[in-house]
Amino acid sequence: MKEKRIILGASGASGFPVLEACLKIISEETDFASCLVMSDNGKLTLAQETGKDAAEFERYADYVFSQDEIGAGPASGTFQTEGMLVVPCSMKTAAGICNGYTDNLLLRAADVTVKEHRPLVLGVRETPLSPIHLRNLYELSKLPTVRIVPLMMTFYHRPREIEDMVYHMAAKLLTPFGIEAKEYRRWKGL
Repeated sequence: MKEKRIILGASGASGFPVLEACLKIISEETDFASCLVMSDNGKLTLAQETGKDAAEFERYADYVFSQDEIGAGPASGTFQTEGMLVVPCSMKTAAGICNGYTDNLLLRAADVTVKEHRPLVLGVRETPLSPIHLRNLYELSKLPTVRIVPLMMTFYHRPREIEDMVYHMAAKLLTPFGIEAKEYRRWKGL
């Protein structure tokens, strides 16, 4: 039985293949459950990047919430979770989290995660970063339970395909929740 819930928020930034990999990795875990909250802009980006609709992604999640369900479980601190991962995380979403602006369930769930001192991992995606983006990310980085993990390519694990990079990034995003993806290759030194 899956007991440990992780909220996954998906905003309108680029990076939906990473979200898909995260959902698949969590679905392989016997004691973790995923709670997906996708913004309306996220659904548009998802279709653009993958050619899929939200329903195809939602099948990997254990629970699915609309961004408009402001009274759903993740809107309350009494809804027990291991924390929240926002991937992809747009600069608009990062700004909303940074400033406590909670006009939808994704932002409210992140706000609750911060106030309850649970891990909040932001898979941010934007380039180049403006001074405003950097200021918001810096402010968020000062919170002890927040991790900023830009969706960046890595090469030390010698990826052969884009999917290898996507998987590696997804695995990296999930490690703060105690999930060790099967194919994740950690740095072992030279």
